[in-house]
Amino acid sequence: MQEVAGRWWNGIWGRLGRRDVWLTREVRWKVVARAGDAETGRVLRWEFDSEPEALALVQRLLAADAGGRWREQIGDAASLPPQ
Repeated sequence: MQEVAGRWWNGIWGRLGRRDVWLTREVRWKVVARAGDAETGRVLRWEFDSEPEALALVQRLLAADAGGRWREQIGDAASLPPQ
């Protein structure tokens, strides 16, 4: 079962400007990034052996200029990424 260790989104609603990033762990750490909305967005996935490696990619993704203002989501909003 996947554990969500963190989730961020850029605060922009809509299929063109929205960006989401998830940090999950099953056996290996995974980073999932989505550009666009849940129905039509493009999803990219990476796997890492350690949390520091995965967090380094998360930081690079959050540093990229995607518009909006990144904010971490907690609680129910930190749901699992789309499969």
